[in-house]
Amino acid sequence: MLPVVLAVGCSDRAAAQYVDLPALEVVDSEAKARASAPAAAASELTISGEEMRDIPAARVGEMLEVVPGLVVTQHSGEGKANQYFLRGYNLDHGTDLAIWVDGMPVNMRTHGHGQGYADINFLLPELVQSLHVRKGPYYADEGDFSSAGAVHIDYLRDVPKNMVEGTLGMFGYGRGVAVLSTKTDTGATLIAAGEGITYDGPWDVPDRVRKLNGVVRWVDGTADNGFSLTGMAYRNRWTSTDQVAQRAIDQGIISRWGSLDPTDGGEASRYSVSGRWARSDQQGTTRIDAFAINSSLTLYNNFTYFLDDPVNGDQFSQTDRRTVLGVNASHAFKSNLLDRPTVTRVGVQTRYDDIAIGLLKTAQRQYLSTTRADSVTEGSVGLWADHSVQWTDWLRTTVGIRRDWFSGTVDSDTPLNSGDASDAITSPKAGLVLGPWFRTEFFLNAGYGFHSNDIRGATITVDPLDKTTPVDRVPLLVRTRGAEVGMRNKSIDGLTTSVAVFVLDQDSELLFVGDAGTTEASRPSRRVGVEWTNDYRINRWLSVDLDLAYTHARFTDDDPAGASIPGAPAWVGSLAVNLGTETGWFGSLKARYFGPRPLIEDDSVRSLSSFLVNARLGYRFDNGVKVQLDAYNLFNTKTNQIEYYYESRLAGETEAVYDRHVHAVEPLAVRLSLAKSW
Repeated sequence: MLPVVLAVGCSDRAAAQYVDLPALEVVDSEAKARASAPAAAASELTISGEEMRDIPAARVGEMLEVVPGLVVTQHSGEGKANQYFLRGYNLDHGTDLAIWVDGMPVNMRTHGHGQGYADINFLLPELVQSLHVRKGPYYADEGDFSSAGAVHIDYLRDVPKNMVEGTLGMFGYGRGVAVLSTKTDTGATLIAAGEGITYDGPWDVPDRVRKLNGVVRWVDGTADNGFSLTGMAYRNRWTSTDQVAQRAIDQGIISRWGSLDPTDGGEASRYSVSGRWARSDQQGTTRIDAFAINSSLTLYNNFTYFLDDPVNGDQFSQTDRRTVLGVNASHAFKSNLLDRPTVTRVGVQTRYDDIAIGLLKTAQRQYLSTTRADSVTEGSVGLWADHSVQWTDWLRTTVGIRRDWFSGTVDSDTPLNSGDASDAITSPKAGLVLGPWFRTEFFLNAGYGFHSNDIRGATITVDPLDKTTPVDRVPLLVRTRGAEVGMRNKSIDGLTTSVAVFVLDQDSELLFVGDAGTTEASRPSRRVGVEWTNDYRINRWLSVDLDLAYTHARFTDDDPAGASIPGAPAWVGSLAVNLGTETGWFGSLKARYFGPRPLIEDDSVRSLSSFLVNARLGYRFDNGVKVQLDAYNLFNTKTNQIEYYYESRLAGETEAVYDRHVHAVEPLAVRLSLAKSW
């Protein structure tokens, strides 16, 4: 009989990685548990860190595209959070996609550049143990921002071989990384890792990226009976070429790589300390995660050029300085009900943000005036519980519930926008698994979820620009509802194929506002879609992954503007091929299709589609030396990373013009890496 572990599951996509482990891949008890535990939904899976690293990606955020159906793009400089697309959502910089790294939340609420801002640039790929992927609001232990999906990234607990690697590439790219470890006298493991990156890009105004990133990690015991303490430090600064008006390219004012404000850019930093503790026995497992994060971001953007200020231009600066504190704890009780094995889990999740946010009017990064400045404190507590029963060899059920409380205070430079706000929401969940029959399982899941809005929108009363125009408040918490029917089949040896059909409703959409660079609460919506995921481990040296997703996304209210959701993708597909073993030749290829999206509600303006291919070829020597050549955008496809449609005015224009605003896909780029492990 299968062991019962709720909401932890895996496909062969992860399990196959435990056959041939590379130099940096060590599978501890946590990863083994996820590999052997049954999935709670057809779309749930665990992906090994090695599989993530096998995919050639030009930037660290794009490595998350190993998640089926996820598209990761960029519309600005290399230090800014990526754009995420999943299940028919344009998730902007992270709304409704919860990302966690080693037990710490990445998404930032009430952020200076958009709700749920998730900057993953501090991630060190060489330290990733696994990615646990969930989609939909079906899991009691998933809270804010997780309605479309959640990705939990765990770091390695041991590194059997030290390594150093250097990379040089086109457009001024350079990267150096080192991962070192040693055993202490007590048997614990001390890990130190760091990287430095420089990059100019193909842009007429170079990005001038200067990125430093470091991790120190002390690990004792196993993931089920042990402790880890981790310190992280990240700092980055850059100049950015933001999206530009298509007419400026068409008229020859700038090239595809040109900028309409060469002073756009920013700087970011993130420092954190986190601890993870676990104890297990025959009766159950207790886990505690605690974290403290200090982050800062300063952005300079100009999306509309001279629309609002024909003299100085429309550049603005967004600043965000915050400290985040939190503790998450859970306990799993193992028992029997009518001689049937059960697991009952209870948990609490807490978080407190102390934030200073500013929106400033600037010109060439020089201060002109303050649009608004706010001091915000926001706290939340989530209590959750679920119960899983293996009734027979072919029937497993799960029921769960969570209750979340949010509360905070806004102290604004406009007193009428100051105030307190609080809200609470209850989210029941349920799941059913049938099988396996003929190596096939069937899944049925349903649940309620939510996302939080920027708390400043819950206290606002007047427009911060003129201080007098009344503005409607938005609710602090927004309800989501979802359901999924799925199937997973393993009839062919080495092949895991799954299909999931889902529906997801939201009481209020979060949409990107191009002329302000922020998100705002909008109309209710519904998404209905299907995902087909295939993972084929043909033999020990060849694997193929094929994923295809389609989503029909529409607003559900009656509005003459139209029902299409701007930026919502319908078709997404990817193909990944990986060849090689521990030594000798190796290679990989990743092809990704990103379908056209409506850019306005009546669907009269649509984006281009894109089909991009990255490739890798290398050789591993017996002495630990590795040589690797990566090619990005192999066929030099000329398309766009991102597109928006809104009003802007170029220098010399006498009136506003609605236009596409695009950020080009970078051209073919080649990078050569040399690594040594010992």
